[in-house]
Amino acid sequence: MHVLSLFSNGFFLSLSLCLDIGIVNVALISLVLSHGFRPGFWLGLGSCFGDLIYAGLALLGMAALLQFESVRWVVWIGGAAILLFLTWKMAREALYPASAPPVEGEANQTPPLTPARNFVRGVLLAVSSPTAILWFAAVGGALIAKAGATSLTTAPIFLGGFFLGGLCWTLFLCALASHGRKRAGTGLLRICHVFSALLFAYFAYSVIVHGYKDLIVNAAQSLN
Repeated sequence: MHVLSLFSNGFFLSLSLCLDIGIVNVALISLVLSHGFRPGFWLGLGSCFGDLIYAGLALLGMAALLQFESVRWVVWIGGAAILLFLTWKMAREALYPASAPPVEGEANQTPPLTPARNFVRGVLLAVSSPTAILWFAAVGGALIAKAGATSLTTAPIFLGGFFLGGLCWTLFLCALASHGRKRAGTGLLRICHVFSALLFAYFAYSVIVHGYKDLIVNAAQSLN
């Protein structure tokens, strides 16, 4: 049961990151709308590995840093604040979605990049994404620590779920954009923002409650 919990926590944490309509998702949707499923898939697969790099770094660093109570306070307050901000941001963009990337005409299309170049582009987009950097610096560490994925036996399970979550999102987004083409654009972005707002709200609640129990309730009990 603990294994399933670790795997599912990694899976849904990855989805919460993917659902933020940042530079990777915009690039993926644009590429699929203009060149089809396969180029978008290779770019999305590269972004999965880019996110996995940050997740691994968060695992390595936060396990040691979270031993200090002052760090746990900063991560708790900062992570909760950012999650609440992202919830508000996604809810606002669900009500007022940005226009979707245009579908280029066949005559004006440029040749797609090779799978390897799209893959590398996806990795670079993921590791340079401001949203991803902010997420793993202030939020990802707190959620990973909460999941308990800090040992050599639990970390691979968590990271496996994390990678699968990103891969499923890539397949879903590529398939939806590929079949929807011109009609999928704005509606697709609106659906993504709605689910993103709900998922961010859930993780905000989870971080706030966990931090309250760890830093306030447990501290009060130890004084008594």
